[in-house]
Amino acid sequence: MTETTKHLPPPAGPDSVLDFEGPVCPAPLRGTPTVVMGHGGGGSMSAELIEHLFLPAYGPAAACEMGDSAVLTVEDGPRLAFSTDSFVVRPMFFPGGSTGDLAVNGTVNDLAMSGAVPLYLSCAFILQEGTALSDLERIARDMGAAARAAGVRLVTGDTKVVDRGSGDGVYVTTSGIGVVPDGVEIGPGRARPGDAVLISGDIGVHGIAVMSCREGLEFGTAVESDTAPLHGLVAAMLATGTDVRVLRDPTRGGLAASLNEIARASGVGVELTEHELPVPEAVRDACGLLGLDPLQVANEGKLIAVVPAESADEVLSALTSHPLGRAARRIGTCVADHPGTVVARTGLGGSRVIAPPLGEQLPRIC
Repeated sequence: MTETTKHLPPPAGPDSVLDFEGPVCPAPLRGTPTVVMGHGGGGSMSAELIEHLFLPAYGPAAACEMGDSAVLTVEDGPRLAFSTDSFVVRPMFFPGGSTGDLAVNGTVNDLAMSGAVPLYLSCAFILQEGTALSDLERIARDMGAAARAAGVRLVTGDTKVVDRGSGDGVYVTTSGIGVVPDGVEIGPGRARPGDAVLISGDIGVHGIAVMSCREGLEFGTAVESDTAPLHGLVAAMLATGTDVRVLRDPTRGGLAASLNEIARASGVGVELTEHELPVPEAVRDACGLLGLDPLQVANEGKLIAVVPAESADEVLSALTSHPLGRAARRIGTCVADHPGTVVARTGLGGSRVIAPPLGEQLPRIC
């Protein structure tokens, strides 16, 4: 299946109409008989793998909304959010975190993006023969500390060991269950034209923290992962009584992948204001050096919120009053034009399409 990339002439001004029917340039052919790293990158290749391999194979058993977690209704009981994720980050320890706290926070956040209160986690370990027990103990301690900080319990798990050379240290899979409060309806397909798009803080931090550690790079200032549990931040937004439409934590594929998923699922366009995008100077410099797009770099402690425009200021106030949302801001608007496409308005009055990443930009970052 070949995807196309639109090339747009710069519009004359901020009110110009974008031409989405202009010339196109084909992306590289992605037909491959084997799994490649890009299939795990959270971008277009990941989406194709799900859409064209897993979903047809699962059939009716896979009926779901394809959000960060599935919301399940139990007869005569509460609505439950259920999520699972695997963590293969390399190195296992990086500035600001480790595989351990990343695994707990990642699953807690997937539950929180449904508005759920996280309660219980499972954890499964795949260990390579020869891994230092001191490293495994450190990861386990980090998981325990992160679980206590998030107010969740690790209630079940599993451990397997593979031959030396068949793995790479420690892989962790976590699943989580949480309860969705009554009246909360959050899903990837609920965005509407006119809605405001908010971000809870600086983007690209986690991916650059891992890359700097892996490659031994220095950027003039320390960059630490932003890994953190976000359910408290979500609770603060919901406490305003606002109809929060969509929540996503922009992990693999970064802001670009998450916003494109929202645009496609909701059938809306998204217009960003480029100068409002919160890219720290260290992240911008690192991306310039490495040839990366900061909008495609992973985050582990940030969220995107889509809310009615009339409620944006109230929700922003709730975000900025929380320790994890002090740098929150409005970055864009959902529009009826160009549905399924994300566009950034530049400071010079031009526009550019924000495409989802094709494959794996930074391998093994979560």
